Amino acid sequence: MEWIIELLHNLKEYLNPKIIIETLLAKGGVFVYVGLVFIVFAETGLAVGFFLPGDSLLVVAGLFAATGQLNVAVLLSSLFVAAVVGDAVGYYTGAKMGPKLFRRQKSLLFRPSHLQRAHDFYEKYGGKTIIIARFVPIVRTFAPIVAGAAQMPYRNFIVFNVVGGFLWVFSMVLTGYFLGTLLRDKLGINLDEHIEWVVIVVVFLSLTPPIYEYLKSRLARKKSASLDQGSDIAAIETEP
Repeated sequence: MEWIIELLHNLKEYLNPKIIIETLLAKGGVFVYVGLVFIVFAETGLAVGFFLPGDSLLVVAGLFAATGQLNVAVLLSSLFVAAVVGDAVGYYTGAKMGPKLFRRQKSLLFRPSHLQRAHDFYEKYGGKTIIIARFVPIVRTFAPIVAGAAQMPYRNFIVFNVVGGFLWVFSMVLTGYFLGTLLRDKLGINLDEHIEWVVIVVVFLSLTPPIYEYLKSRLARKKSASLDQGSDIAAIETEP
């Protein structure tokens, strides 16, 4: 049991966006940008990357850019390309393997629950799902797969892909950059000393959408169950 607790603790540490960026910075050179590009690509293009800290990582990267340790222009351009290419790979995966993936009930990576959640988003919002899903963890990983499986015309997909990738990367990175600049220049806060608190706030905000969707779906299921139960009772009472 202790080894499981230790594993979870280590995993938590490895997924901390601040630790990820500091580890990459310690490597020096362009390695930090290559590492961030790979993480963004993996989360958006590879099903195995659904657990990666996309939103918080982008915002924290912006915070590090505000301290001068990263170049904000390089971040914006490289991560934008990574996000667009990642979704394109996800679309291709769905187009080639989609029907098989949806039938694999015990798949380790392509869990039916993850695919179904993305599919529900796609059914509700149509092509706009590719844009909206960028801001919803897990869904952003599987939405392009569902779009490919549903045979969305690629010319339509690429437009939503580029717009969504631009809005996601630029909004997140620039939020961190301008927040860091505000805290440093206007409030005189040393980011190197207080960045941990900023990371906590960022992670909390990034978890808000999935928590909201989870609570919303639970309430909807309870309401549906109550209505079904009421219908059954009414049917019994009307029987002769």
